[in-house]
Amino acid sequence: MKLKTIMLCMSFGLVFYFGCSTNSNDNQSPKKNELEISNPVENDSLKILSLGDSYTIGQNVCSTCRFPEQLKDSLKARINNLKADAKVIAITGWTTTNLLNALTSAKLGGDYSLVTLLIGVNNQFQGLPFEVFENEFAELTRDAIKYAKEGQSRLIVISIPDYAYTPFGNGNSHISQDIDKYNNFIENYCSQNGITYVYITDITRDGLENPDLVANDGLHPSSLAYSRFVSRILPIALEKIGLDTN
Repeated sequence: MKLKTIMLCMSFGLVFYFGCSTNSNDNQSPKKNELEISNPVENDSLKILSLGDSYTIGQNVCSTCRFPEQLKDSLKARINNLKADAKVIAITGWTTTNLLNALTSAKLGGDYSLVTLLIGVNNQFQGLPFEVFENEFAELTRDAIKYAKEGQSRLIVISIPDYAYTPFGNGNSHISQDIDKYNNFIENYCSQNGITYVYITDITRDGLENPDLVANDGLHPSSLAYSRFVSRILPIALEKIGLDTN
């Protein structure tokens, strides 16, 4: 794929919600967990809200391959008779400003069982002032907490993947340094404010050695990479909804 096309893919996109579809040859999904839970969860109904950008919408993977859908399916595999819905609010190319503006008009309720937030790569990619990210990330976490039925105890913030380890990034160390700066801020903010933070960046840093972790656009994570994200998110999600199996 030509560089120009890939860069446009990073900066533009369409809004997708639960139920949309994209074409991809990446059709892998996480294996069904052997342990199943019979306990009902909130009247056998679970609502997941995932906020972000291309890494949340799952650019260049199928609609069931992105991590919110894989997380939903993994929870259903663990909990018998669970009815679950995964709502995604994300566009490829969104910055923190774009996501904030979208949430202003989204009119979401505060009844979500679990909320995830993964945002910031396009602030870095577009070279926006870091102070903008610092201020708007804090606003986004406050918004996300409002959407969770039990507040911040149901929020999971996910680190930003490192696209330096893709054919597009080509091992550019400056990209990795920037991503580390953003993730260090996110981790510190979450630690100081009692918010759960899940680090997945190291998974994406195997992308050049393991091309199966990169989608066919040469830039975004593949279904396999997202399944590895979910392997880290799932135990925490189970604990947050009161079904820690450890």
